[in-house]
Amino acid sequence: MIPVQGVQGRRVAVLGLGRSGLATARALRAGGAEALCWDDNPAARAKAEEEGFACADLLKQGAFDAVSALIVSPGIPHLYPAPNPVVAAALAAGVPVDNDIGLFFRSFATSDWDGFDVTPRVVAVTGSNGKSTTSALIHHILDMAGRPTQLAGNIGRGVLDIEPAGDGEVVVLELSSYQTDLARSLTPDIAVFTNLSPDHLDRHAGMGGYFAAKRRLFAEGGPDRAVIGVDEVEGRFLANQMAEGPVDDRVIRVSSGQKLTGAGWNVFARKGFLAEWRKGRQVAAIDLRGVAGLPGAHNHQNACAAYAVARALGLAPKVIEGALHSYQGLPHRSQIVATAGGVTYVNDSKATNVDSALKALAAFRRIRWICGGLEKEGGLGALKGQTGAVAKAYVIGREAAGFALQLDVEAEVCTTMAQAVAQAMAEAEPGDTVLLAPAAASFDQYDNFEKRGEDFMAEVRARLGEG
Repeated sequence: MIPVQGVQGRRVAVLGLGRSGLATARALRAGGAEALCWDDNPAARAKAEEEGFACADLLKQGAFDAVSALIVSPGIPHLYPAPNPVVAAALAAGVPVDNDIGLFFRSFATSDWDGFDVTPRVVAVTGSNGKSTTSALIHHILDMAGRPTQLAGNIGRGVLDIEPAGDGEVVVLELSSYQTDLARSLTPDIAVFTNLSPDHLDRHAGMGGYFAAKRRLFAEGGPDRAVIGVDEVEGRFLANQMAEGPVDDRVIRVSSGQKLTGAGWNVFARKGFLAEWRKGRQVAAIDLRGVAGLPGAHNHQNACAAYAVARALGLAPKVIEGALHSYQGLPHRSQIVATAGGVTYVNDSKATNVDSALKALAAFRRIRWICGGLEKEGGLGALKGQTGAVAKAYVIGREAAGFALQLDVEAEVCTTMAQAVAQAMAEAEPGDTVLLAPAAASFDQYDNFEKRGEDFMAEVRARLGEG
């Protein structure tokens, strides 16, 4: 645990008592603060009370008297589409609003560092798609290279739940737009921007607000080095803003599909090969085609970003290449579930928006596509003309019929995962890939994308006689 600094003797309110909320309350208490907790869920409050935390309705008159700050969990809106009533009350009372990410960055460095040979560092990764894989891959590369490292944030453990950094340790954080948008302190040593595509638009009042939330990671803290995907205009704009000129190697530009040969520091992948260029010359190359844990061009972009971070941390290309080959991938992200009868079954339940689904569809040759769910703002128009590898779609979800009508491929309305898997398996031929890449949120049928992916895997394995 990382005790929060600067809160000794203060009362700090915590709104939301999930994984990060409870970790925050514990870290506040460890820092000498009184944590005043609230969650609308009685079970969550009961769990906090079992740990000795006081719970109080923060909407009651005078609830913010003598409260020095309100710490808000990521899923709770603080501005758009409307502030949570408790957040609104804090704003009205003039109480500073922050989150656990802000507390982490102001509490990470300690006096113990004076005795370290190598100062600990923080790598923070954000973007629309690929940030989980990129974060996990950076962590894996460092681990394989023998560098002490921890992984936290939007993946794995809450940021305040990790151990205080040791000598030379690198903490890798995956940060969502919900987290970067509110944090009052953002000071990573290396910041990574993977890409940008429409997502969470209601939470950020459109693409401009969504990009602005991501951009804060770079603009607020001024990282020593920025690794930026430049395949979209927003990434190119951000790289331009961070660099003092074309030879400024504090910015490492990353691409999947474009050859980047400018005078600066560039890492790109084309036709399955990763290349590193500096000062107009190629300095290293890696064949990614045999890296089983990173299939498809979208994962090659993730590999480029992770490679760039590892190089910025001083690792040699050969060390990085070896670590890439031992990476097993993350659950629900291009995860190979089984191969039987010449058919491969892939779980990409994390493809919760159109852009991530398109990347998954581009990774395989002939696809039996299981898709559908709670459609996100912006619709499915971007899918049109991009589904050439799809032999047939099998649509799930409560609004499966409407979803199917928007597709430009043969589509069967299945509604349930069980029916979709059964039909796709019955029609699949050797060489086909049965792919779950929903292009939609899961909340119409499942608690989260993980539950959806687990259901897919269970159905496949049961029908293959493995479950």
